[in-house]
Amino acid sequence: MLGVSLTLPAAGFAMDAPAAKPAMDQAAQTAAQPRVVVLATGGTIAGTADPRSAIGYNSGTVTGLQLLKGVPGIEKLANLSSEQISNVGSQDMNDKIWFQLARRINEIFDRDEADAVVVTHGTDTMEETAFFLENVVRSAKPVVLVGAMRPGGSTGADGPSNLYQAVQVAASPQAGGRHVMVVLNDEIHGARWVTKTNTTSVQTFRSPNAAPLGYVDPAHIRFLAPAMRTGTSYDLPTGEQLPRVEIVYAHSNMDGLQIDNAVRNGAKAIVVAGEGDGSASKAALDALARAVKKGVIVVRSTRVGAGFVNRNVEVDDDRSGFVVSYDLNPQKARVLVQLLVANGITGADQVQQAFAATY
Repeated sequence: MLGVSLTLPAAGFAMDAPAAKPAMDQAAQTAAQPRVVVLATGGTIAGTADPRSAIGYNSGTVTGLQLLKGVPGIEKLANLSSEQISNVGSQDMNDKIWFQLARRINEIFDRDEADAVVVTHGTDTMEETAFFLENVVRSAKPVVLVGAMRPGGSTGADGPSNLYQAVQVAASPQAGGRHVMVVLNDEIHGARWVTKTNTTSVQTFRSPNAAPLGYVDPAHIRFLAPAMRTGTSYDLPTGEQLPRVEIVYAHSNMDGLQIDNAVRNGAKAIVVAGEGDGSASKAALDALARAVKKGVIVVRSTRVGAGFVNRNVEVDDDRSGFVVSYDLNPQKARVLVQLLVANGITGADQVQQAFAATY
């Protein structure tokens, strides 16, 4: 882990301070605040502008503590502390950092060090990290992931507002039992359903097969449904790496070469980002059937942005031994299969049951 834990005093940062209160009152107020640990990993929210272009920037150049100090009034929401787990763009997120995050979050909750955790993260792979944590963090206490689409110092930087709202949600009594959430641009999303839908817009995170869990502004938090956990607590494997699972993207005139290569390269499972309802060419489906016969798990997902992949529609999944992803997109389907294989769950029926756990 990089850095050390740094606690932010309730008295605030370098800003206009309110009228002084007696020390006893301040101490009582601090003790009554929810305890929130902010685990920083990098991303655009921790980025700074670069002159190479009008919108150029470098991810992961600012620490979590610096981010917190740049948000006026955030210290009034919770008793905050910050730890630096990594400082990378989320395109470089990897199993090692995931394991560090998961183990530290489990440790924080097991030791009762905090009431909630906020994770600052790049937006590119935020949905995968959120879904991974949904399935490995044991506690149902709030874990809120937050990022930004515009770096600090840019026109209309969204990081400070997003971070304020993430802490606001994490510290709220309404967040109890809701487990892992993503908060950006005034919306609260569930880890299972959220996905990034636009390359540059601040309104990029949506839940196409569901809806936001709720909405947040500086004065209100409004959840739309009762608390519900959508993940299963799987064990982390020993070491620092999950099993190899490949995503193969389906397209017109597709042959089986990518699939056969994935099997030769040691893939334990293959997720197909299929056309339409998770379909693929006959040559690709034949190659996938060969993979199943060699003990490789095959999951049919879709490259389409919304909708469910159902069993036995155009493809005879029962005969071929395939699994379908239902609502999970290819990147989340990959994460779930990695965890299943790591936990010794490899039979097609067992894997299919895990994908259907919420339904």
